[in-house]
Amino acid sequence: MNRVIQTLLRLAVVAACLACLPAIAAKPNDAEAIPHLDSRGKEGFREFLAAGKHRAFVIAPGGAWAWKGAEPTTDSAVEGAIQECQQGTEQPCVPYAVDDKVVFDARRWATLWGPYLSRAEAARAHIGKERGDRFFDLAIRSPSGKSMKVSDLRGKVTVLHFWGTWCPPCRREMPELQKLHQELGASSGVQLVLLQMREDFATARQWAQQQHLTLPLHDSGVKEMGTESLTLANGKTIPDRRMAVAFPTTYVLDSYGIVVFSHVGPIEGWSQYLPFLRDVAAKSGK
Repeated sequence: MNRVIQTLLRLAVVAACLACLPAIAAKPNDAEAIPHLDSRGKEGFREFLAAGKHRAFVIAPGGAWAWKGAEPTTDSAVEGAIQECQQGTEQPCVPYAVDDKVVFDARRWATLWGPYLSRAEAARAHIGKERGDRFFDLAIRSPSGKSMKVSDLRGKVTVLHFWGTWCPPCRREMPELQKLHQELGASSGVQLVLLQMREDFATARQWAQQQHLTLPLHDSGVKEMGTESLTLANGKTIPDRRMAVAFPTTYVLDSYGIVVFSHVGPIEGWSQYLPFLRDVAAKSGK
């Protein structure tokens, strides 16, 4: 089943079940209550509130959003908003508010990275970086210097984070990642793997030490400043732009190494992703 058909089926299910969605206790005009929404999205929500009926505001994990107003029916408003939202994300877009009512299903929200692939489905997955792909098997080194590869990380959920000390947004995001690392703990079934890009490992480690960070820095294998290629486990090289067109870039891999979430740019409020990480840790690889 291709992704276009999957999206159309999702639209049909959302439209059919809209009346069954449980509302949360948030006030209809409270933009601060909307998860993963940045300042631009909050402004969009205020515009939505001022629009004519029928209207719908939809969101997706990672911060994608869209709204439609002055539509003939609530169903057409929801469907139109979802279609627009899906153009900017691989994550499923779901209704947050319809007309003057918050219909957000908070219980379902943290499950939206699923459904997760079975072992057989994961074995057949295309190699790449898109949602549903098996991520590239990069040759890397552990924080202790041991040679390893990305496929060695299977069995746990992996937050694969590409960054560099030369990247201001990367540096600003580090305290958030440090907080996430502490909140996860050692027994969470989730591992952070930070890989420096376009600089050597010693430079990245020295900067982290100066900032008193205790994050699990892994070595991407880059030896010289400005190097724009990475090495795969089979010895071949691959341009780093295959991983990221901008930095930082993050991928979440399930227990089989399948991409379930990706994000370009820094993430505000990494703690909001804890329920998602716990869901994939509990349900993937079964």
